[in-house]
Amino acid sequence: MEETVQAKTDYQLEFSGKGSEFFSVIIVNWLLTVLTLGFYYPWAKARKLQFLYGETSLNGDSFSFHGTGKEMFKGFIKALLIIGFLYGLFFLFIYLKSPFMGIGILYLGVLALLPFAIHGSYRYRMSRTSWRGIRFGYRGDRKEFSLNFFKWLLLTICTFGIYGSWMSINMRNYILGNIRFGDVEFNSDGDGGDYFMLNLKGYFLSIFTLGIYLFWWQKDLFEYYINNLSMSKDDKEIALNSTVTGGDFFKLAVVNILIIIGTLGIGYAWVVTRTMKYIFDNIELEGNIDLNLLSQTEDNYKDATGEDIGDFLNLDFVM
Repeated sequence: MEETVQAKTDYQLEFSGKGSEFFSVIIVNWLLTVLTLGFYYPWAKARKLQFLYGETSLNGDSFSFHGTGKEMFKGFIKALLIIGFLYGLFFLFIYLKSPFMGIGILYLGVLALLPFAIHGSYRYRMSRTSWRGIRFGYRGDRKEFSLNFFKWLLLTICTFGIYGSWMSINMRNYILGNIRFGDVEFNSDGDGGDYFMLNLKGYFLSIFTLGIYLFWWQKDLFEYYINNLSMSKDDKEIALNSTVTGGDFFKLAVVNILIIIGTLGIGYAWVVTRTMKYIFDNIELEGNIDLNLLSQTEDNYKDATGEDIGDFLNLDFVM
């Protein structure tokens, strides 16, 4: 069936979660995680993500996170065995009086796990996310991503870190460019040179302003990430635009710090919800894709091993 031409329209992205509601989620999570000596953690993470996704909406309809504690627990056990095996080798070589060999194996093992964890976490998280029943998906190839990852890492080491900006943007372009929202494709068009100059300016201006420019640096980076992101379907497109400001980031950070200090950390839930609300209130989407005509194209994927290894390695999901 031929689609009708969709006029340019604005799409409404919103986060409506309240700090008190999120607090009730995380306080139960913390208590049960402590009482079960950490084994409740996968269920706690699933519950937290289900709340945050459920309070985020597009055009009035909420996103859904379908991951479960049981899926994450299976991944948690696999990740625990893999990390435990690496530490077992480390302590074995310590026992054999070869500490440098043990340290080398541990570091190389963790390094080898990084692309696996990043690829796996995106594949799992996207597959378990939906909007109006339409699943997201990640179609990156693990072998291709791993080879690129180590090539970019080698270039970063050989250039004493200078290539790090290109590595960061290349990874971002690859991962986000392989995300699907039904039959809509995400596109990321960042450039390593632009990103390098942005960071160079932010670094020096932050020093000269005794750190004050840090908030405007953060605004520049967020704006760069968002403004270089778009979605497309056939010849139609949705463009994203950031409206955050450095002054607002400054006020947001100051109030967040005061909340954390004033409540001795109990206000963490309010810090998260007010930050997410500010972020989503300042992302504009405009385009001509009819979201009522999205088609289901992505497979279900339930292996959370990469997600859990990412947790062990303290990797952020959004790059």
